[in-house]
Amino acid sequence: MNIVIVGNGIAAISAIKAIREEDLKSNILLFGDEDFYPYNRIRLSKGLFDKLEDDKILLQKKDWYDKNGVEINLNTRVLSIDTNNKLIYLEDWKPISYYKLLLASGAKNYTPPIPGIEKKGVYTLRTLKDAKTIIEGIKMAHNIIQIGGGIQGLETAWILNQHGKKVTIVEISERLMPKQLDEKSSQIVEKAIKSFGIDIKLGRNVEEVYGDEHAEGVILDTGEKISSDMIIYATGISPNIDYLENSKVMFNKGVIVNEKMETSATDVYAAGDVVEFYGNIFGLWNIAIEQGKVAGYNIVGKDAKYEHIVPVTTLNAFNLSLFSMGMVEENFADNSIVEESDEGNYKRIFIKDNKIVGGIIIGDTKKSPKIKSAIQKEIDLGNLNFENVSIDYIMDKLKI
Repeated sequence: MNIVIVGNGIAAISAIKAIREEDLKSNILLFGDEDFYPYNRIRLSKGLFDKLEDDKILLQKKDWYDKNGVEINLNTRVLSIDTNNKLIYLEDWKPISYYKLLLASGAKNYTPPIPGIEKKGVYTLRTLKDAKTIIEGIKMAHNIIQIGGGIQGLETAWILNQHGKKVTIVEISERLMPKQLDEKSSQIVEKAIKSFGIDIKLGRNVEEVYGDEHAEGVILDTGEKISSDMIIYATGISPNIDYLENSKVMFNKGVIVNEKMETSATDVYAAGDVVEFYGNIFGLWNIAIEQGKVAGYNIVGKDAKYEHIVPVTTLNAFNLSLFSMGMVEENFADNSIVEESDEGNYKRIFIKDNKIVGGIIIGDTKKSPKIKSAIQKEIDLGNLNFENVSIDYIMDKLKI
């Protein structure tokens, strides 16, 4: 019996581990459209000025696949799936039958509809191939524009800055990381970034990438022109679902699944960045790991359910340590506790229905595991009086 997996990211690897805990006999066929063995995407930005060697970025050693009975097919694109006859079709229209099918095809970086975005000298960072292309292009570049001020954009800007590049960040939102930070913590991060000589354009949209064949810079919605040698964009992700067009697998922005990672098609599961779960596409590493594990268990007949993991954001850059988790919007919370110091340390927890629903820490993040546990476990705060108490006091009272 063939268990077929489309995609070779962390969700796929997590699923294989779960499958092999229970089933050592079934054939596992893994199909990935890249030339490389499954690797750690979150290390790519850090590797732009290092050698992206196998031993540093591979999720598993190459012999792990043979040891676990996995037939790995690299540089192999799946064109479509036939859920009626339980077949997938490869690029040459070769059919492969499956007993159970896992869709773990991930996502690609969203390409914003900006005139000129297709010009030479414009890059995005999602795959190892992207990273290798940027490494070559960066050798002759000094002025670099980073479109997008999310985590990936900020990490990339930091690495570029630390290697002597002049970086300008263009962000469409009025402040940095508005979904992960409150206004004050956004200001702290912005100040830290600017202290390294990085220019930030907030509340600005890129109207055009100008230049002939090669990009020479961008024009903002204010009319301002910013010249550059290289442009990198990181403006969100878009799940890889094109091959599902004529199947019975329901999708919207991503593949729609239930708590068992089952799709609308019999014996077809999905996990990771390709998934839409209750209207959300997360694109987060820890969530992909958990979804892959749940899918793997259910593929082999265990009754496993995905318990939603509250998204966590961390950043260690610009001489900052940052942690953010959960709902950090003032309008959503009933109450919040804020602690701030002159040294730039900042802590805030958000409380709703007598539970901690969100937290932000900049500086000493040692307490972040306790806040994370309180949020994830939805611990009731009991009769605690929130007036004139510290966050540490609350954490100690919870005895997490």
